[in-house]
Amino acid sequence: MTLLPAHLEGLVIRALEKCGTSFANASSTAAALIAAEMDGQLGHGLSRVPSYAAQVIAGKVAGHAQPVATHTRPAAFRVDASGGFAYPALDLAIACLSSAVLESGIATAALFHSHHIGQAGRTVERLADRGLIALVVSNTPQAMAFPGGTRPMLGTNPLAFAAPIPGRPALLIDMSLSLVARSKIVAAQKAGREIPEEWATDANGLPTSDPTAALAGALAPAGGTKGAALALMVEILCGALAGGHYGWEASSFLDDRGAAPGVGQVLIALDPAAFAGPNYPARMLDLLAAVAAEIITSPAAHAGKTYWLTGPELLSNYDVATVLSKLLGRTITYRELTFAENKDAMIRAGIPEQIAEMNAQAFSLTAEGDAAWVTDDIPAILGRPARPFEQFAADHAAAFS
Repeated sequence: MTLLPAHLEGLVIRALEKCGTSFANASSTAAALIAAEMDGQLGHGLSRVPSYAAQVIAGKVAGHAQPVATHTRPAAFRVDASGGFAYPALDLAIACLSSAVLESGIATAALFHSHHIGQAGRTVERLADRGLIALVVSNTPQAMAFPGGTRPMLGTNPLAFAAPIPGRPALLIDMSLSLVARSKIVAAQKAGREIPEEWATDANGLPTSDPTAALAGALAPAGGTKGAALALMVEILCGALAGGHYGWEASSFLDDRGAAPGVGQVLIALDPAAFAGPNYPARMLDLLAAVAAEIITSPAAHAGKTYWLTGPELLSNYDVATVLSKLLGRTITYRELTFAENKDAMIRAGIPEQIAEMNAQAFSLTAEGDAAWVTDDIPAILGRPARPFEQFAADHAAAFS
């Protein structure tokens, strides 16, 4: 059975409403969970519905909370999530910043009495879609020890950054500050497997390969003490500055026990035009071109890879037009469409918006000869060697004609 995103969203809304969540809060939360699910971030997607519902029923999350924004300075906001889900408060913060940043060039919102931020990248991506550079940080319940300590004190403390790119989806960075997710250690415990010692420490602060001992201890930070320092920075921003609970004060996001987590988030938006003037779009494209050129010309990155459309070579749609012109004996031209034009055309054809966006991104990459590889093992899948596009076109000349 296949369910469309809109249908799934409706089911989540109704489930949360039945547990005591207002329609507005349920709608905001459902939209965030479905977006995470569609992006493959399953840990922040539909798997959260049971625990979210249980927390509303228990009163750990205030289902009818109304976030309140206080405009403390021309470009500064305090947003009280009022003990509810984080998503409605983030919606309010985004609305506040989107307006203020046009006047000030930079604007910041600090959220408190908040909850699980979910897929942090979605928050900054929404601002990038409005042409803004954005950074968000959130603290979380305790999971990592301070350097030299033994007890979990710091959260995994995710951060996300997004920068708009003309005619393309934003460049997005979304990461937490632990070396691995706790769920990987849980999975190893269930499977009876050992874990790498660098993943976690036991209750005595010693590296351990025993997942059970690791779960009784602390996760290791990404990058060692540097990652722990970044996690501490996030605690300062979200706890001391925003007014949220510190990681060691916050209850779990995963169960209905205890008081509200009450964590904090800080969201910063910048208008590129206020700093770079008209130069930002070209500079971003220069950056992407340099990155793409480095990756494409690196033999190690491409050894054994198979690229769009069907063969082992990178192809642009102009290359495809050239091959087809030669094969068919008539001129075939390629009219380049922007990312937005591709997406709009697919939506008009009835393709769901998020799928249309992913396809449009793939088409844009292919059009520029910068497409990602399909798989490392085409021969094993097809039972024959991969064909270059010229051979593929010749084999299917009748279809192209």
